[in-house]
Amino acid sequence: QVQLVESGGGLVQAGGSLRLSCAASGRTFSSYAMGWFRQAPGKEREIVARVTWSGGNTHYADSVKGRFTISRDNAKSALYLQMNSLKPEDTAVYYCAASSDPYYDNYHPPLYGMGYWGKGTLVTVSS
Repeated sequence: QVQLVESGGGLVQAGGSLRLSCAASGRTFSSYAMGWFRQAPGKEREIVARVTWSGGNTHYADSVKGRFTISRDNAKSALYLQMNSLKPEDTAVYYCAASSDPYYDNYHPPLYGMGYWGKGTLVTVSS
């Protein structure tokens, strides 16, 4: 029973920054691995970054390494994605996701065991 709501998307010029937030409901937020995914029109959903349920280990897609930072605040039941040096190719709907199983980290791509999804927030990067 995890409900997710994203916010923070918008229009930004190439080279700019945005910070996405994901508000989660449920007292077991800290028990779930979390992640950010994105999907451009006509393309499949792809991983952006993820963080384990314990230890806060983070993983990033090669396309965003060095530019994006994922973090979680269990006390606030929130997940964040700081996006810097944005490129037009980053344009997509960004989704917050939580693992379908608590207390476990799934390392199988492409969805890494995510079973709960927000409705997404649109990020548009202009040239």
